[in-house]
Parts: sequence; C-alpha cells; structure tokens
Amino acid sequence: ISNYTRKSKMVKITAAACTLLAVGSASAYTVPSRNSLRSMGTKSIPATSSRKVGASMKMEDFGFLKNSGIGFGDLWDGNEVISEVGIEKTLNKDGLRYRLNRTKDEADAVGTMYDLPGFTVNLPVIGETYLGPPKVESIWEAIGFTATSNNEARQQEKLKAIAKAREAKTGVKGGAGAEIRKAWLDKYGYPRLVGSGGIFYADQLSTDKEPMGGFNMGKSGQIWPVPDVVKAGNYGGAKGWGMKKKGPTVDGLPKAKN
Repeated sequence: ISNYTRKSKMVKITAAACTLLAVGSASAYTVPSRNSLRSMGTKSIPATSSRKVGASMKMEDFGFLKNSGIGFGDLWDGNEVISEVGIEKTLNKDGLRYRLNRTKDEADAVGTMYDLPGFTVNLPVIGETYLGPPKVESIWEAIGFTATSNNEARQQEKLKAIAKAREAKTGVKGGAGAEIRKAWLDKYGYPRLVGSGGIFYADQLSTDKEPMGGFNMGKSGQIWPVPDVVKAGNYGGAKGWGMKKKGPTVDGLPKAKN
C-alpha cells in the first residue's frame, strides 16, 4: 500500500510539473501586446544624472595678482575679445558688421522697422535698455532671411585681401614666393602659395557689387537661377572661365617667363 501511495504521489507531481511547463511554454509564445512592441529596443534613461558640471568661472584673481603681469586685469583690460559688445564696437569703427547686424550708423539710417515706435527705459541692474522694434529694413531681415554681414566695408576688405595675395612676392615666413610662380602655373594652372601671385578665397554673394570669384581660380558654376552679379562670376563671367580668355593665368598677372 505504501508503495502504491508513493507511486500515485509521484504521478501527481509529474503531471503537475508537466502542466506548469506547458503553461509556461504557452505564455512564452503568446502574441505580444502593443505596449510591449513599443518598448522593444528602447533604452531606459535614469531620471538623475551623475555628470558633474564644473564652475563656469574660468579666470578671476579678485585683484590679488594686479600689476603682476599675469593678473586678469593685466591680461584682459582693454581687450575687446572678452566681450561681444566690445567686438561689435571695434568692428563698427571700421564700418564692419558683427554677426549680420547692421552697424550703429547703418541701423540709425534705416530707422525702426516699418517706423514702429520704440522707447528707452532705465531698468534696475541692467541700466538703460531699448524696448521696441529692431532697426532693420523689413521683417525678413529681422528674422534673418535677408540679414548679411556683406556690407560695403566688408566687400572692400575682400578686394584688399585679393590684391594683397596677388601682389605678394615673399612666401610664408620668408619662404619661396615669386620664384616658384611658374612652377605652380605649369603644374596646376593657377598659383597656390602666398608670394607666388597666390589666390585668396573671397566668397561670392548676391549682395556683392562686383564679382568676387570665390577662390579666384577661374572655376565656378551654378544650379539655380542667380543674380547677375553672381552670374558674372560663373562660366564666361569676369571671374569664371571667362577670365582665362585673357591669358593662361587666372589672377590677372602677366604670364610667367623662364
């Protein structure tokens, strides 16, 4: 009897185990829900970060190193590069724009957008502050679509740089210059190095009054319709392939001789 009882218990245990195994196998192959599909391949991101952010102050001596030659004031006083306002004012002195913004004189010349009113208030801590529309020609310039740094002063600087690169006779750090001009022309078709009648990249923009020519290599093209001043720098234009009709060089200098 005891053996029979023992065997019947083993049969019951085995049947229960098989039942559990079947249920487990069935649940392992059930159709996934939408929520489970959405979460597949996603990575859980902890709510808190362990990344430590250092202090934003990079240099300050609180006057302890004053007149030492290495103090903050000794190194940076009068240097406009530590202030965007300082950089803008310095560029404006030469008529150049900062970050597409008109110079103060240019802004005053056009006045406020659509002649809308503006006023100046004296705010605590901040001080004198202008509240009102920007001094631009249109809403498109205000939101940046037609804003440009390529004003008359910048165009003149580009022309000066082109002329300087073309007329330089000495290479970088006193290296070879005019004497290697012919070798560069024979090898590449245009001069490459400073001092050899080199090229200066002057970006060709629709706001240019005359073609700038880009790299001034006599190579350019276009995909979409462009303004006439840009077209003059393409293909047969004065700064495109057309400049090669004037001679074998692309920089306006006479042909190099042996």
